[in-house]
Amino acid sequence: MKTSTTLTLVSICLFPLLNTSAFSQSASKSKIEAAYRQFENDPSLKNATASLTVLDASTGAPIFEHNQDVGLATASTMKVITSATAFDILGKDYKFKTLLTYTGTIQADGVLEGDIIIEGSGDPTLGSIRYPESTEEQIINKWIYVIQNAGIKEIKGRIIGDDTRYQGYKVPGGWIWSDIGNYYGAGVSSLNWRENAVGVVFSPNDAIGKPAPIKNLTADLSYLKIINEVTTGKNGSGDQVYAYSGPYASTIYIRGTYGLDLKKTIEISVPDPAYDVAFQLEKALDHVGIKTATSASNGQVLAGTTIVKHHLDTHESPDLAAIVYWFNQKSINLYGEALLKAIAYQTAQKTETSEGASLIQKYWETKLKINNSELNNQDGSGLSPQNRVTTAAMTKIMQYAQSQSWFPEFYKSLPEYNNMKMKSGTIGGALGYTGIQNNSSGEKYTFTLLVNNYSGSATAMRKRMFTLLDVLK
Repeated sequence: MKTSTTLTLVSICLFPLLNTSAFSQSASKSKIEAAYRQFENDPSLKNATASLTVLDASTGAPIFEHNQDVGLATASTMKVITSATAFDILGKDYKFKTLLTYTGTIQADGVLEGDIIIEGSGDPTLGSIRYPESTEEQIINKWIYVIQNAGIKEIKGRIIGDDTRYQGYKVPGGWIWSDIGNYYGAGVSSLNWRENAVGVVFSPNDAIGKPAPIKNLTADLSYLKIINEVTTGKNGSGDQVYAYSGPYASTIYIRGTYGLDLKKTIEISVPDPAYDVAFQLEKALDHVGIKTATSASNGQVLAGTTIVKHHLDTHESPDLAAIVYWFNQKSINLYGEALLKAIAYQTAQKTETSEGASLIQKYWETKLKINNSELNNQDGSGLSPQNRVTTAAMTKIMQYAQSQSWFPEFYKSLPEYNNMKMKSGTIGGALGYTGIQNNSSGEKYTFTLLVNNYSGSATAMRKRMFTLLDVLK
């Protein structure tokens, strides 16, 4: 009798719980579906492709899917995939190391019969203002100290920025010409410096349409020829300035308009970061009285040579968790390409962007059964317009991240938009968001929303996307 009563009570208790859960998920699906139908019927999507995948974050079960298997341009939402791969393969405590060495011998009178070499391993934070221990001033001063402490008073050779690990300074295939001269289109090498960018300060003319002279640069680039064709734009026209250059260029063209009322430092890419860091160290050494016999150089002078190097200093980057934080918070494309190359080099001694992209594809195919037609990435940052990823694949990786030991650091790196923790992506004709959201009922969702080829302004489309995503709150 007691057994029968117990079973009955258990049955009565379990049945409503199961139905409540099922009902809740069904209700959520209905709400999301209604919001999505309203979203996709907007005229701005008439010639567009939109995709939304929403998973139950607690179970991984799909709640809503539309066009989930269609590959779309990702823009910067690609960064969450690169971040998750880097955390999984390199580990959240991974650090890059930059070596300061010398060749030859230091004579009794302090003359170095050899070169000073800065040997890079791909650190994207070297010289960055985002980390107190990695600023240009901090690093240059440290290197001057160790050179002086070694007894070096004169250098009969030169300062060499060794970027040979990745075969020099390169821009990922598929990036467009109008991007690569600007800070967000800076290429990558094994010796990055100051995020491979420099600031340009303009003095707009009082007359609209007249030249906007360059007041100053935030770093000395006197070794380059800069042709400024920027004119003054009307009030409210903002930043319409674009720089044009490429790897190892000796001339930079700056064109476009700079708003009359604009107060902004424009950042452009540096064509040869390895040379730049060597040049800046040479200049700083000269300032403290340590002369060099030959002008600074990049790592091309080391090609095909075997030399004995003596250690002076090892600079360690911030850990991977700190790098990923700024990578996602400020969407720094350089960091994505540096992480992709680090993954490729550490796992297979590969150095090309295409090889790194292929390794990421293979990694997630093995880990989560995502095939390369679902994750067809061309770079690590999302800047390439040729990237094609499905929302199903991206959401699956976002879901996987939540069960990993590094997830707290990953989650912290996600920016906040529309009062939601999610990574955004913006590139010509493409917008996206991917993130994790708790709703007011305690349900938790993992989601990705991508839109390609929409009509109208990006601002208007973002507003529509936020309205749709509000249903997850």
